Amino acid sequence: MIYRFGEYALAPLTYDLQRNGESVPVEPQVFGVLNLLIENHDRVVSRDELIDAVWDGRIVSDATLSSRISAARTAVGDTGRDQNIIRTVPRRGFRFVAPVTVDGTPDTPSAEPPESRQTIRYCTTGDGVQLAYSFAGEGPPLIKVANWLNHLEYDWVSPMWAPLFHDFTRHHQLLRYDSRGVGISDWDVDEFSFERLVEDFETVIDASGLDTFALLGISQGAAIAIDYAARNPDRVTHLVLWGGFARGRRQRGNQEDYAESEAFITLMRQGWGQETSPFRKMFASLYLPDANDEQIKWWTDMQRTATSPENAVRLRETIDDIDVAEQLAQVQTPTLILHSEREAVAPLSEARFMAARIPNAKFVALDSANHLVMHQEPEWRRAVSEIEAFLSSES
Repeated sequence: MIYRFGEYALAPLTYDLQRNGESVPVEPQVFGVLNLLIENHDRVVSRDELIDAVWDGRIVSDATLSSRISAARTAVGDTGRDQNIIRTVPRRGFRFVAPVTVDGTPDTPSAEPPESRQTIRYCTTGDGVQLAYSFAGEGPPLIKVANWLNHLEYDWVSPMWAPLFHDFTRHHQLLRYDSRGVGISDWDVDEFSFERLVEDFETVIDASGLDTFALLGISQGAAIAIDYAARNPDRVTHLVLWGGFARGRRQRGNQEDYAESEAFITLMRQGWGQETSPFRKMFASLYLPDANDEQIKWWTDMQRTATSPENAVRLRETIDDIDVAEQLAQVQTPTLILHSEREAVAPLSEARFMAARIPNAKFVALDSANHLVMHQEPEWRRAVSEIEAFLSSES
């Protein structure tokens, strides 16, 4: 379903707001405000209703609500003075007053199995950042550590991630989260250091109430998983590292890797989220050279859906400076390492670097060029089978 008003179009499923075909970046809470008001454009939406829907009923100050309403107006070319699109109704709430047309039909409830549904909750870090996390499925807990670009709702239905997540929920309680600055967690963040990303992870674990669990670290999520497992051997039952690395591009002692990091970040600054940018095509060919058209579209759309250009660059700089090499030998948890043989994002040599230093780690090379093997590839079923067999083994 797509809502259209004037020059704008809002797509709730993909968290996308466009003006004349060009994406308009908005923070998750601002998008939530817009979406709720547009969905109910035939009536006034009360302050309490907004807080229940967008902030999950948490205590929110009048200043916070006013700032999100102001940002929503700015995103759609309105102002508090004009109120041509979002009107304040004194002592009652807010109403979306611009004419709205709807493409498509509302999603209808489906008879989906319980493991295909997720429950989203929120927690707050020590420095005040609100993080979104989700549970789905039943069984021994498996926590997926956040990687660079995540979106709890978008990933759940994407052709890239959904097959993997839904497969895991058949046998496990899967916990995922959006780290700071990404997805439906807070985008307005002061610090993106590796230590803060680790703190995000630990905050989610504490909020979840889980005692022991298996960890799945994909891409740079592997470094966070390694760091945590090395310090908490009594809590992590199994450690799965897929497409991961212990050293970011700037920490490998290779001038070529350092130069690639600088070039990549420069291109990001110039073209992140832009439909016609050459960076968009390069982004897809680097991470998913053998993906199908639908998967590539979803992956490149993540540029505007998952985070802002500024946050993407700041996170990328942090990721490229990661170095947990010294912690590898301290990992006591049974470890499985999977890695695509021909991928370009994290070289196979980095996976072997980890496997050689984590005691008794099992290493599986996958016949793929994609950073994450896609479900239509023969190696996808092999990878999932390796993980399931590993997770079902005694720790």
